[in-house]
Amino acid sequence: MEMTISFQSPAAFSLPRNPNPRIPHGCSLPNQFLARTRSLSSLSIGTRPLNLLRQKGLNSSFVKCSVSGATEATPASEKTNPLMRRNDIRNIAIVAHVDHGKTTLVDAMLKQAKVFRDNQLVQERIMDSNDLERERGITILSKNTSIAYRDTKINIIDTPGHSDFGGEVERILNMVEGILLVVDSVEGPMPQTRFVLKKALEFGLAVVVVVNKIDRPSARPDYVINSTFELFIDLDATDEQSDFQVVYASGINGKAGLHAETLADDLGPLFETIIRCIPGPCIDRDGSLQMLVTNIEYEEHKGRVAIGRLHAGVLQKGMDVRVCTSEDACRFARVSELFVYEKFSRTPVETVEAGDICAVCGIGDIQIGETIADKESGKPLPAIKIEEPTVKMAFSVNTSPFVGREGKYVTSRNLRDRLYHELERNLAMRVEDGETSETFIVSGRGTLHLTILIENMRREGYEFMVGPPKVINKKENNQLLEPFEIASVEVPEVHMGPVVELLGKRRGQMFDMQNVGSEGTTLLKYKIPTRGLMGLRNAILTASRGTAVINTIFDCYGPWAGDINTRDLGSLVAFEDGTTTSYALASSQERGKLFVSPGMDVYKGQIVGIHQRSGDLSLNVCKRKAATNVRSNKEQTVILDTPLEYSLDDCIEYIQEDELVEVTPSTIRMCKNPKIVKKLSK
Repeated sequence: MEMTISFQSPAAFSLPRNPNPRIPHGCSLPNQFLARTRSLSSLSIGTRPLNLLRQKGLNSSFVKCSVSGATEATPASEKTNPLMRRNDIRNIAIVAHVDHGKTTLVDAMLKQAKVFRDNQLVQERIMDSNDLERERGITILSKNTSIAYRDTKINIIDTPGHSDFGGEVERILNMVEGILLVVDSVEGPMPQTRFVLKKALEFGLAVVVVVNKIDRPSARPDYVINSTFELFIDLDATDEQSDFQVVYASGINGKAGLHAETLADDLGPLFETIIRCIPGPCIDRDGSLQMLVTNIEYEEHKGRVAIGRLHAGVLQKGMDVRVCTSEDACRFARVSELFVYEKFSRTPVETVEAGDICAVCGIGDIQIGETIADKESGKPLPAIKIEEPTVKMAFSVNTSPFVGREGKYVTSRNLRDRLYHELERNLAMRVEDGETSETFIVSGRGTLHLTILIENMRREGYEFMVGPPKVINKKENNQLLEPFEIASVEVPEVHMGPVVELLGKRRGQMFDMQNVGSEGTTLLKYKIPTRGLMGLRNAILTASRGTAVINTIFDCYGPWAGDINTRDLGSLVAFEDGTTTSYALASSQERGKLFVSPGMDVYKGQIVGIHQRSGDLSLNVCKRKAATNVRSNKEQTVILDTPLEYSLDDCIEYIQEDELVEVTPSTIRMCKNPKIVKKLSK
C-alpha cells in the first residue's frame, strides 16, 4: 500500500497532537515518542494512490497541497496590512542531513534549467566551490543561485548538512518562504534532519519533503515517509504543516516523480511542486525600504558584499540608505553597486523590488544581522538569533623550538586579528581573551566547527597552538549542567557488541535500536554527554573495523553525568631535540605505535607515538649507533613499522588536558603543554 502525505481531504482524519504542548521533548529520553511512534505506524495515512505519471513533464493539476491552497486566500493579517504576494519569485533553501544528496540534487536542477551550455564542462557538486568542501565532501558555507522555470524565478540556497554548521542554516531561514527537506530513501530522517526541520517549523515555513536516492536497491520509501511524518508530529507541527507534499527523486540521474516506482524523465515534478507548494514572498511594495543582511562575502575589488532578502520597498543603485542595528544605533551609507542572482552568477541591476534576494556593495562596515533601511523613515528588522556554542578550545601563540620555520603569521596580534575577523561572518562562534595576552578562548557549535577554522587558518599561513576541546557547562540553581547530544550510530550486527560497550563507558544511554535496510546494519540511538564524544570517532572506527558511521546533534543541557575516561593509553614523548634515526626507532617501536619516521626533526616534549600502556614514557628517538673501529661482517637490517599518519581532526581528538596541537602550514605536531608539566613537576 502506497502511503502519501499529500492529503486531499484534511478533515478525513485528525492528526494526533501532543496533549501538553508546553512539555518539550528534547531534554528527556523520548519514551513517549517511542510509544507514539509504534501507534502511528499502524495508521493508514492518505491510502488513496496518486495518479501515475504518463508523460515526461507534470501537469500542475497532479500537485495539490494545503500550502498552495492557503496562499490563494488572503489571510486576515494581509487584509489589515498593505501586503501582497509576488507570484513570479520563489525563495527556497535545500536542507538535509550530511551526505543525503542535496548538493547533487542542486546540480541536476541547474543543468535541467539550462544554466550551463550543452557543451560546457561542469564539475560535480559545483555548489561546493571551497577547496576544503571538495576535500571533505561536505558543504560548509551556504551559497546562493537561481534558476528560471517557466515565468517564475526560483532563488535556491544550498545549506550545510552537518550539525556543527547549524548557524549557517539558522541565518538562511530568514531569507526564504519554504524549504526542500531532502531525506535519504534508506536512512530516513537523521539528527540534522530533525534540527533543520525544527527551525523551519518555528519560522512557519512551507516544507516539501524530497525522498532522494530512490534508485538505491535497498530503498524503503514507505518507512522514510512514515518516519518523517512522525518527526513532524514529535516537533509539534500544525495540521497544515504536517500536510506536506512528497516528491521522490534520484538527484544523480536527474529524475523525479510523485510515485516511487514511476519517475518522470526529468525534474519537472519537483519544479511544479516548488511552484505550487512554496508560497511567494509576502511583501510591502510601497512601504519603507527594509533588507535584513543574512550573509556577507568579500571580494578584493568590491570589498564587503551584503546578501539578504528585500522585505519591503525598492532598492536602487546609488541610493542613500540608513544602516540600523537598533532604533537608537543607525548610520548612513550609499549603495554603490547592486546585484541579483541569475543562473550561476551575480548580475548587476539598477533596481531590486521587495521579495527578491540581492547583493549590495558600498557599505564597508556592514555586519550580519543589520538592516539596510530607508534613509528617512527606515526601521530595523528583528535581529538574527543563533543558538549558543557548546564546545571551546584555547588558541595560543606557537612556543615550540620550531616556531617561525613555516608560518607567515606567528604573533599574537596576527592571531587576534584573524580570530576576531572570523566573528564578522561566523555568528555561531565566540572569541574571548584568555588568561594571558597570547591566549584566546574560541567557542563553537562542535569540534568540527572549530577544526574547519583551524584548517582554514593553517592554509592562510598562520602558525599557532590549540588545546584540547572542552565542553561549556552551565550552573542553574546551584546544579552543574553539561551539554548532551543525540548520537546515531550505524554499525553491522557483527560489531555491535564492542560499540555498545564503548558507548556505555562514555555514559551513553540507549533509547532506540532498529534494523536498517537489508545489509544487516543496526541503527543505535544514544543520549550521551558531549564530553563522551571527545575522541569517540576513532575509537568507534577501531571497534567496528572501520564500518561504523556516527552522527551527532546537540540535544539539551542536563545534570553532570560523572567522570569519563576518554583515553586509556599514554603518549611516547621525545627525550631531547634532534633528528630521528632508524637505530633509535627500532627499539622505540617496541614501546608502542610511532608517529615519526627516520630523518624527521623533533624537539624535547614532542609526542612521537602512542604508549602501549597507561601513562607517558620519555624516549630518545635521536640516539645514534656507537661508532667503533671493529668492522662487522654484515650490517644489521632494521625493519621499521609504518608510522601512524594523524590528520588535524585525529590530533585534536587524541590530545588530553596536558597536551597541545602545534599547527603550521606544512606540519601538524603534538606536544606536552610545558606550563602544565612544570606545575606537575613542582
